[in-house]
Amino acid sequence: MKKLVAYAVLAVLLAGCADDDSTTCPEDNLLITPKIFMDVVTASGQSPLTGILTISPCNAGTSIYFGNYVNNKLTPLYAYYQVKDGTFYDDATNRELSLPTGTYNMVYWGTPKYENPIYAFPAVKEPSYTLGVDLSKQAFGLFKIGADTTYYPVFDLVHAIQPAIIGTEDLKASLHRVVAGLKVTVKNKDNGILSSSIDSMVVRITNISEQLNAYTGYPQGNPRTVSFPLVRSVDGTQMSNATVMLFPSIGKPEFQLTIMLKNGTIKTFKQTLDNPLTANTKLTLTLTLGDIFSEESSGNFTIDNWNESSQTIDIPILS
Repeated sequence: MKKLVAYAVLAVLLAGCADDDSTTCPEDNLLITPKIFMDVVTASGQSPLTGILTISPCNAGTSIYFGNYVNNKLTPLYAYYQVKDGTFYDDATNRELSLPTGTYNMVYWGTPKYENPIYAFPAVKEPSYTLGVDLSKQAFGLFKIGADTTYYPVFDLVHAIQPAIIGTEDLKASLHRVVAGLKVTVKNKDNGILSSSIDSMVVRITNISEQLNAYTGYPQGNPRTVSFPLVRSVDGTQMSNATVMLFPSIGKPEFQLTIMLKNGTIKTFKQTLDNPLTANTKLTLTLTLGDIFSEESSGNFTIDNWNESSQTIDIPILS
């Protein structure tokens, strides 16, 4: 999944229903692909979505998954679209929404695409989509890192639920971000080159929700710890990460920094953050070894703009 769009237009498709036992034929023998207009709502307004958008039709007024017609057969395959600047465009990977006339409860999930670098290896467990399944009993989940006890960061995810009458109206929704963003930078106190004795750094963030409900988008499940590495800059003056996405935290998470030295020594630093990590909040942490300072970051379908914040952390001398 990747960035949600402000006003995206789609062609109307009419297709006859095949005479097949696996197909539920609409009474009027017509399937309709509606026009779609989307944007993403943020704290500072709304932005056009560029990225990937999926649409999962449910029965009217419920979270029971109806399915989608593909090649004139009712299947559990949700609709999937590539979107740019708020408008859908032709792409071989697109799988159009195709439904009989009627009222549905549309569940939208999207993944915005970024111009600025974001973490390159996100992972997430997807819900199980079967005809008649209750999506409120399904969830997106964290993905464990091998035999480790920690989990990968997730994709940037935006979400909306909106009723729609297929055959008489276009699809419109404002999508809201349901994950938090985090960027960490570690520097020397004098902004000089980091010690050559440092081999690597890893960040761990505790108390991250294990799941997002596939219907409501709300966090749920047990608290887990997400980890990711920091990368040394070309000039050697800092180690940082491209922004990672996290499910919202359960209360205030603990920030943990592990520094591995080339001689095998491991140094650690831990501190509880000032506030929980909430949906659509992007936190920038800038740490200085022996000192710390705060650094500000600036970090129809529309998506929410980030609520951005920063926190100062004072790291003592690590012995």
